Amino acid sequence: MGEVHGAIVRAGGEIVAMETYAMHPDHSVRDITVAVDAETDVPPVEAALDELQGVKRLETLDRTFLAHVGGKIATHLKVPVVDRADLSVVYTPGVARVCEAIRDRRDRAFEFTIRKNTVAVVSDGSAVLGLGNIGPEAAMPVMEGKAMLFKRFADVDAFPVCLATQDVDEIVETVERIAPSFGGINLEDISSPRCFEIEDRLRKRLNIPVFHDDQHGTAVVMLAGLINALKIVNKRMEDVSVVMAGVGAAGVACTKILLAAGVGHIVGVDRVGIIERGRHYDNPVKQWYADNTNFENRRGTLDDAIRGADVFIGVSGPGILTVDHVRRMGRDPIVFAMANPIPEILPEVAAGHVRVMATGRSDYPNQINNVLCFPGMFRGALDVRARDINEEMKQAAAIAIAGCVPEEQLSEQYIIPSPFDPNVVPAVSAAVQRAAVKTGVAALPARVPLDDEPMYSEI
Repeated sequence: MGEVHGAIVRAGGEIVAMETYAMHPDHSVRDITVAVDAETDVPPVEAALDELQGVKRLETLDRTFLAHVGGKIATHLKVPVVDRADLSVVYTPGVARVCEAIRDRRDRAFEFTIRKNTVAVVSDGSAVLGLGNIGPEAAMPVMEGKAMLFKRFADVDAFPVCLATQDVDEIVETVERIAPSFGGINLEDISSPRCFEIEDRLRKRLNIPVFHDDQHGTAVVMLAGLINALKIVNKRMEDVSVVMAGVGAAGVACTKILLAAGVGHIVGVDRVGIIERGRHYDNPVKQWYADNTNFENRRGTLDDAIRGADVFIGVSGPGILTVDHVRRMGRDPIVFAMANPIPEILPEVAAGHVRVMATGRSDYPNQINNVLCFPGMFRGALDVRARDINEEMKQAAAIAIAGCVPEEQLSEQYIIPSPFDPNVVPAVSAAVQRAAVKTGVAALPARVPLDDEPMYSEI
């Protein structure tokens, strides 16, 4: 153990705890907790231990892995079961009366079961974070994390449902069959263009909200940030020109919400160049894009699209935007470089050339983070038992998020509130409830006073 301790210290670590798991005549098994300054210090410690004679390193788990041991979520009882009387209430024979009440009026399931406050987080593992198609088992840690955020920020019970299929028909059928157990469906990390068809078909078949967060959550928070960024540069939504880099799920959703908010000039760019107006595309998503954007019919590449643009929104890949690109933008350029983990241009590279900068990362100011949207969105939708999440509800959520940054505090470094701002979820929930009631998709009255607050497109 003296040699082990010395090797760890020389490699830059410090032993802070040790526990013996087993003692045998010829060896012992110990769990040693080592503190290091950074993740990059871990491999040298591992190498130092591996070089020791008579020492076998079984496994290295860091804080992140330890947080995932056994999963990150669990169920708990809301009603005690300590004696026969309790048992007869929560199970047989008492439960039969509740079942009959729901049989006679099925909407009572929202009153007498978990359905009232429960969301399914559904993924096929085909487009997980920046990892790509890693499958349903590997997607589970992300979906568990999403369920945690639902509970932490909005007290919504959520459960991960990772499906062992990437067939559109099978996903739609599976979600439709499990829907009676849930009050809403949050689609997550499903690749484009399949995600569009899956969401569209489920929205038509189900009478509960279906929300693909990679699309609409990103779009809502992006619009919130842009509302405030335009205040700083003193420009109007209907006057600005936008370049959208990436026309997958997030790019299309961002485009649709911008069009609804009054932006008139958007040019989309994918891997092969500008999406041209009037051109035929076999991909129906790109065909929609060609029919509804690029009214000047620009052609070429990002170099051609960026000329004179007021806003760049990136949901594509790392490093595609250069300083030269930014210099060719219009006055006081706004850049939302949201590719993760490496944005289209790093803030330190763009510094001095961009007026307002946002990314998808938490280590820079102005993070475009979906957690600002989906907890409050579902909280509001569940509270009024909405049967859908429509464009008006998304716009209302964006305005509410933007409004959480006080006007007197608004600056280039502060256009988006923190996910931990306690005002965000209540504000988004209230706005969503009002919009749901006004647009006729709510089965229950709003829990907040209604007002004449307009959608952004009406301002």
